[in-house]
Amino acid sequence: MLSGSGMISGQQILDADLDAALRALLGSDGDAVAALDSISEVGGGSISRTMVVRSGQRRCFVKLNDARLAAMFAAEADGLAALAACPALRVPRVCGQGVSGRHAWLALEHLALAPLRGHAAGAAAGHALAAMHRITGSHFGWPRDNFIGSSPQCNAAQPTWPLFFARQRLLPQLELAKRHRQPGRLIASGERLADALPALFVDHQPQPSLLHGDLWSGNAALDDSGRLALFDPAVYWGDRETDLAMSELFGGFPDSFHAAYREAWPLTDGCAQRKLLYQLYHVLNHLNLFGGGYLQQAERMVGRLLAEIGD
Repeated sequence: MLSGSGMISGQQILDADLDAALRALLGSDGDAVAALDSISEVGGGSISRTMVVRSGQRRCFVKLNDARLAAMFAAEADGLAALAACPALRVPRVCGQGVSGRHAWLALEHLALAPLRGHAAGAAAGHALAAMHRITGSHFGWPRDNFIGSSPQCNAAQPTWPLFFARQRLLPQLELAKRHRQPGRLIASGERLADALPALFVDHQPQPSLLHGDLWSGNAALDDSGRLALFDPAVYWGDRETDLAMSELFGGFPDSFHAAYREAWPLTDGCAQRKLLYQLYHVLNHLNLFGGGYLQQAERMVGRLLAEIGD
C-alpha cells in the first residue's frame, strides 16, 4: 500500500472488463467515473501485480492476479476483516473484489504508510501485536482454508495444537516438497518430526490466539498516526509464538518491538525451541515456492529439532 512510481494510462495495463469494474468502484451513487485518471504500478510484490488507481480525489490500492486465483483474494479479504476486529491495529478496508475478464482483483483502502522503524514505534507496535493475540478462539484452525503466499494453507480444526501444527502445517508442506521432487531424506526426517511433535509441547499448552500468519516485516508498517498497520494476512487461531517466530526469521523489526511484546505478554520456557519449529514451516514454504536455495536450511532445522527431541 505504499505509493510507487511508474504512472501509466489505464489502457496500457487494464483490459476493458477490469477498467469498467474499477471505474464503477471509484464512482459514487451507483455511477461509474468516466475514466481512471492514473494508475501507478507499485513494486515489491512477488505474487500479485500491485498498483494505485486514482480518479479525482478517490484512489485505491489494487492487487491483480490470474482469474484462477480468485480464491486467494477472497481469503485475503476474509483475513483482513478478522484483523480489523482489533482496535489497536490499522488494517486496510476492503473496497471490492471480483473477477473481470482474465483477472482476479482485490481493491483495498489506500493507506499512507511508513516503514516500522525507531524505538518508540517498535515498542508501540509490539504492544499492538500483543493486543491482537489477546483475541482468542475456541479451537485451533480457521473456518476456511487460505493461503501462505500462494501456497494453500489448510485450517481444518484439530483437537490439540501439536496435532494441528503437524497435520495442517508441516505435513502439507512436506507433501508439496515431495511433489516438487525434493530429496527423500528431507521428507522422511520431516515426517518423523511431525510424529514426534507432542514431545515439544509437554509443558506448553497455548490458547488459540488470532494470528496474522505471515508476519514478516514486508507485511507490517506504520500508518500516518503511528499505529501498527498489518496486511497480506494468512490468519488462523493458533499459538501466538508463531507470529513472533516469523517476525524474527528474516529480520526487519526493531529490537524494541520484541522487547515490548514480551513486556506486555511474557513468553514461557522452551520458546526458543518452538521458534525453530515455527520458522521451519515458513522455510519449507519458501522451499516450495522459490526452490532449492532453502533446502539446506530446512534440513538443518529438522535435524536440530530431532536432536533436541532425542529422536
